Amino acid sequence: MTLVLDHLVYAGPDLAEAVARVTALTGVTPAPGGSHVGLGTANHLADLGAGMYLEVVGPDPAQPDPGSPRPFGIDDLTEPALVAWAVRTTDLDATIARARTHGFDPGDAREMSRETADGETLRWRLTPPSTPGTLRPFLIDWGSTPHPTTRGLPSIPLLMVTGTHPDPVSVHTATDALGLELLVRRAGKATLTAALQAKNGRQVALT
Repeated sequence: MTLVLDHLVYAGPDLAEAVARVTALTGVTPAPGGSHVGLGTANHLADLGAGMYLEVVGPDPAQPDPGSPRPFGIDDLTEPALVAWAVRTTDLDATIARARTHGFDPGDAREMSRETADGETLRWRLTPPSTPGTLRPFLIDWGSTPHPTTRGLPSIPLLMVTGTHPDPVSVHTATDALGLELLVRRAGKATLTAALQAKNGRQVALT
């Protein structure tokens, strides 16, 4: 079972500001995705190429504050940041079981959904987003739902993803268990950085 990068998560305390930062950096404006009803969040999306995408996520001004913390540590963020990465599988339960036998527990699968801007409900399954700062990926299985990259998203080609962490071995425990590779340098702070190709052809870094 081959796992591939599905999407990167760029989160912020203000969704419009996070989208504006991506636009200013790349010259491309991510398209509205929709609302995560009950979670208090909404997103905008951009195609990264090769079946991958960028999710820009933040508080949804059309929803009341949720009864529990928003995902990805959004409520604790003071500015937008690249906070997580998701890996796609076509058999989520088997992937979870295999990871556990190799020393990494990604958590139990849960059902998720999102309302698109035109009222369509999209459904998928995933494991809980990893605790901010761990750099460990979470898993996603789209099942029969068409992948977001099939919806004509604006394009921001992804060139590379790297990370820094005070304890790179803790990250590699997860990636090795999943059969993945992520270049992680030792540093005092955990960060993800995506090298992107901007609209003008220049390479830019989203972190």
